[in-house]
Amino acid sequence: MTETNKNKSQPPATVQNFPIVGIGASAGGLDAFKLLLSAISVNSGMAYVLVQHLDPTHESILPEILQRSTTIPVLEITDDIHLAPDHIYIIPSNKMLISTDGILKLSNREKKINYSVDVFFKSLGEVHKELAIGVVLSGLGTDGTLGLQAIKENGGISIAQDAKSAAFDSMPQSAINAGVVDFILSPEDIPAQLLEINAAYKDNHIFSDAETLPKDDAAIFKQILALLRQRSGV
Repeated sequence: MTETNKNKSQPPATVQNFPIVGIGASAGGLDAFKLLLSAISVNSGMAYVLVQHLDPTHESILPEILQRSTTIPVLEITDDIHLAPDHIYIIPSNKMLISTDGILKLSNREKKINYSVDVFFKSLGEVHKELAIGVVLSGLGTDGTLGLQAIKENGGISIAQDAKSAAFDSMPQSAINAGVVDFILSPEDIPAQLLEINAAYKDNHIFSDAETLPKDDAAIFKQILALLRQRSGV
């Protein structure tokens, strides 16, 4: 790992009023990551957190590899790093990750069975509620399914890679079969859907600093999301 990506100065902490997109993958995930990141708008207004099953015995060079696919800053996560919009954060090897209120926290991975995507997605949904978006890409096994369920139960949005474009479709197909997916898309089509979701948030004043919103706003927000889901054919 070069010093550039490890020690890039992180932006100051900000009020948590932007979507957090958790993206999980395993086998075949690198190509899916590249396709997705290359299609993300520079000023999308969202933060992206990538969780992949990595070899625990080797230092990851994933941040350097993925930085070639985007001009958005790609950072390897350090403990207690503050999330900021228009940044991409990557889990280090042999670590588990959770999200607290705008801060990412790392812990050592102790078990051989790796459910790092589920662990992160569950915390993402519990903390960030409707501002949480979970994406499951190519991979073996079922990691991510329970995490997407938790995100949906807390008001967030769930996306899975379509089986046709996935090198290994077990992870996304598991989530689809469980009925916990709102949108099924190819990696390169996901960023456009994320922008639509973010626009729906803004239209519904979800980023308002007010302590309470009119009750009908919540109903309007649900209608907007229902329309988005209907357009996806899910």
